[in-house]
Amino acid sequence: MNEQLQNEIVSFIWNIADDCLRDDYARSKYRDVILPMCVIRRLDAVLDETREAVWAQKKKEDKKKTFRQEKVLCTAAGQAFYNLSPFRLKDLTSRVQPQKLKEDFEAYLDGFSENVKEILSKFSFHEQIVKMTEAGILGMVIERFVSPKINLSPKEFVDEKGNVLPALDNHAMGTVFEELIRRFNAENNAEAGEHFTPRDVVELMADLIIQPVADKIDDNTYWCYDGACGTGGMLTVAADRLAAEAARLGKTVNIRLYGQEVNPETYAIAKADLLLKGDGRDADNIKFGSTLSEDGHEGSTFDFMLSNPPYGKSWKKDIAKMTGENEKKEKDDISDPRFTKFGYGKDNKDASFDMLPRSSDGQLLFLLNNVSKMKTKTALGSRIAEVHNGSSLFTGDAGQGESNARRYLVEKDLVEAIIALPENMFYNTGIGTFIWVLSNRKEEHRKGKIQLIDATAMKTPLRRNMGKKNCELSPEARRDIVRLFMDFEETEQSKIFPNEEFGYWLVDILRPLRLKVTLTDEMLAAFRKVNPKDAAIADVLDKVRTALGDEILDYNVFWKAVKKEAVAQDVKLAQRNQAAVRAACTEKDENAAPVIQKQAKGKAPEYESDNDLKDTERVPLLYEGGIERFFATEVKPYAADAWVDEKSVKIGYEFSFTKYFYTPVKLRSREEIAAEFHDLELTAQSLAAEIMEETE
Repeated sequence: MNEQLQNEIVSFIWNIADDCLRDDYARSKYRDVILPMCVIRRLDAVLDETREAVWAQKKKEDKKKTFRQEKVLCTAAGQAFYNLSPFRLKDLTSRVQPQKLKEDFEAYLDGFSENVKEILSKFSFHEQIVKMTEAGILGMVIERFVSPKINLSPKEFVDEKGNVLPALDNHAMGTVFEELIRRFNAENNAEAGEHFTPRDVVELMADLIIQPVADKIDDNTYWCYDGACGTGGMLTVAADRLAAEAARLGKTVNIRLYGQEVNPETYAIAKADLLLKGDGRDADNIKFGSTLSEDGHEGSTFDFMLSNPPYGKSWKKDIAKMTGENEKKEKDDISDPRFTKFGYGKDNKDASFDMLPRSSDGQLLFLLNNVSKMKTKTALGSRIAEVHNGSSLFTGDAGQGESNARRYLVEKDLVEAIIALPENMFYNTGIGTFIWVLSNRKEEHRKGKIQLIDATAMKTPLRRNMGKKNCELSPEARRDIVRLFMDFEETEQSKIFPNEEFGYWLVDILRPLRLKVTLTDEMLAAFRKVNPKDAAIADVLDKVRTALGDEILDYNVFWKAVKKEAVAQDVKLAQRNQAAVRAACTEKDENAAPVIQKQAKGKAPEYESDNDLKDTERVPLLYEGGIERFFATEVKPYAADAWVDEKSVKIGYEFSFTKYFYTPVKLRSREEIAAEFHDLELTAQSLAAEIMEETE
């Protein structure tokens, strides 16, 4: 079916909402009726030819007193579902009484098999039936959906005028669903993380995970997975691509689809779509609930995985579930092995390696979830394509969850490439997006390397904007991107780096605390007033003053004298006393001696650090000579008393496309600017002369 006919169907259905629901529903609630009615009408049309066969089979099974009839009834229907009600949807248009219509419509829906009833329950559609009945619009809505002006059947339909309405295959029906959802999201101002993935992006992602290994596809069963599957579009496209490549090679493959979705409405559509495809068995592989806190496919592994997880969306609800609904617990209490690794990394042998991002954005967790489901014992391993916004590239400093996640992915050598897409590619957000391509079976020439591809300019403008989407990836652009990926060569759009290029050490540079001691009558009087219980210590300070003077530039000498005099006067010194003395008697002075924290016999002293002079440096992992060389050349010449805090060293990773692909705008020459000023001056003089002539 061509795009024009699909658009006509979408417009017809959209007009049903405007014509029937406008006075009784807010526009933001149209979807509560329209989407489930689309599913119902589609299922009704699919079952139309086998309805009598199902009824006949039902009578036989009842006569035999068969206990479990579902399988045989599905066989009779030729689908993975059936309907036992005595009505077709179009039969209900003859009902005049609203209450009778409601009862018969509910009886019709109750006649569906349990898998369909579960789908309808996720739409909460029975509530809408009550509302439409009370508003007197239920019959109108049903009548419009069974109109001969549109065909939602997988079979051709000839209307009363002899016009042939083409069949609507499952792919086209999925596109209709997608466009309706896009329009509803636009009406509702759906947030950026809750958008539908455009088909051109999905097709590129499918190509990136399948084409590189296409020639290795064998007669086998392949499992595809999407942990944020929405309406299931990515799974469908991936299956189509895989089937096409297998057919090209003359291979027989069995493709199984698996997914999970947290939104009940899109879950219902995904499940309905899979019920209508093939034998419908994959519908049961779509699980409802949050992938993060209720993994519906725990322990399973997959060959191909692709996802577009929500970005910039809070996962606080998942944190609550993963910590036992305990409000006092934080994400640090999560021990899910998908997101935390005990003892990972040479610098972290005895601690939990936390890859948990901030609670406001959980998109990286979906990538880690996919990584946890990679196959490790097959020749192909697993391939992943996942689209994220820019946050996943750089948010979080070394040692924080996001950076640790990137570190784990890079150090495990799983990242093949990251591809920057054009802006305004998505319907409800114009932000920049990036496709991550991962594999645990890298080709030899890719091992230890990561490819960055800048595809931001590889776009075609749309003739008409679709929400915020104003451009698309044409088939030619998609082929060019895949070619850049598979050629694995340095070009203007493709850069290749060793994994370590993106890593760095985060190091604290410390400098010593230098304190000058001042002992005056005013200071000692103030000390006695502020610390009335420490008069004896004030006497000790007075004695030290007599011995060392009013101003002392070596705190170490001063405090040694204080301790000696305290012993002589039998005065006990506690830690708080030292803090009180420092607060009252000292101030920072760059000319003072460094304050010694401790000094072992025969070893150099360790100094207290000055927090005001603390600095943090990022040292690239590829810096020749490492931290030691960096410190010697970049720090020591400017701060001779500085040292590296070895305990502070953390490893971080981030990706910056700007660093590698930014091209500065060439500045105009002085002569060019001067010439433009001269032209403007002449223009201004000419305009002034014209004005003067008109006023004379």
